Amino acid sequence: MLFLITLVVTFAAVMALRNPIKRFAVPIYVLAAVLSAALVASPAFLSSLVFSNWMLVFVRRCTLPLAMFVVVMFIGVLPKGSKLSRWLRPIRAELSIAAWILSLGHMLVFLETYLPGLLGLNISHGTVVASIVVALVLFVLLLVLGATSFRFVRDRMSPGLWKKVQRWAYVFYGLVYVHLALMLAPAALTDTAGIFSAASGPASRLAVYTCVFGAYLVLRVYRAVKERSQAAEGQTEEPQAIETQAAEE
Repeated sequence: MLFLITLVVTFAAVMALRNPIKRFAVPIYVLAAVLSAALVASPAFLSSLVFSNWMLVFVRRCTLPLAMFVVVMFIGVLPKGSKLSRWLRPIRAELSIAAWILSLGHMLVFLETYLPGLLGLNISHGTVVASIVVALVLFVLLLVLGATSFRFVRDRMSPGLWKKVQRWAYVFYGLVYVHLALMLAPAALTDTAGIFSAASGPASRLAVYTCVFGAYLVLRVYRAVKERSQAAEGQTEEPQAIETQAAEE
């Protein structure tokens, strides 16, 4: 399964490159922006490059940005006092912003491909229409959450308003799964290879996404229950998705 491999490699890279990611955040943002802009502006140019297949799979299909977002998600449910949490939390914002920028390229290409058909009512499959509608909502949330993740934007917002905006990150992640499920479900239902297909068919891909997002949901609910039990001590969980708390805790 390509996504699982990408997720494992992404996590390993984040662990190994934690300090460079923190130190060279701006160049990373610029590189992500260049890749997204190139993907949207000149697909013909990209197709002529040696790494065009890499670009199409990992950026255009949003495999890499999704893996980065998943890493950010799980950082947020790690025990705050753990070594892993202390190592990764300071770069959570940088990972979120880089993933946000890369996702924009995917979103714009996606909208360019499917939106005309939706507006012209030329798409007959109900799940495809629903997935496009969800994608439009995701696009709006992505813009809002991503823009408010930058420190200079956050500093101009009241803490209360910023936290309220960032709480929508939970909705964003939930809708990401819904979008994936809607896109894969029709093909998965007719996938004769089944969920254990070595060829990474739609059924196996949907199963992987369900396990990953399901595990996050369980852990997040556990954290919520734990927070409630610790309310007397004033310990609450901060928004853990697209944000700029680079130096918290």
